[in-house]
Amino acid sequence: MLWPMFLLVSLGGILLVFGYALGYMYLKNIWIIVAISVGAILVVEPILAVLLFRDVPTAGSLIGLILGGFGALAAIFL
Repeated sequence: MLWPMFLLVSLGGILLVFGYALGYMYLKNIWIIVAISVGAILVVEPILAVLLFRDVPTAGSLIGLILGGFGALAAIFL
């Protein structure tokens, strides 16, 4: 059970580093890439958690996710 997850995480890590390098090469600003990455994690990671583990979030983790979203929005707009 761990090997498929390990391979998936390894592939994801390689693609993430490649995406960072490619984004920096074209935009010349790492902070734009960081903002896009954090935003993508905030959206994609909960979806992957539900799909891969078939586990719905508890009330506390859902509140934490919502507050994290508000924090990301505050960092962008304030």
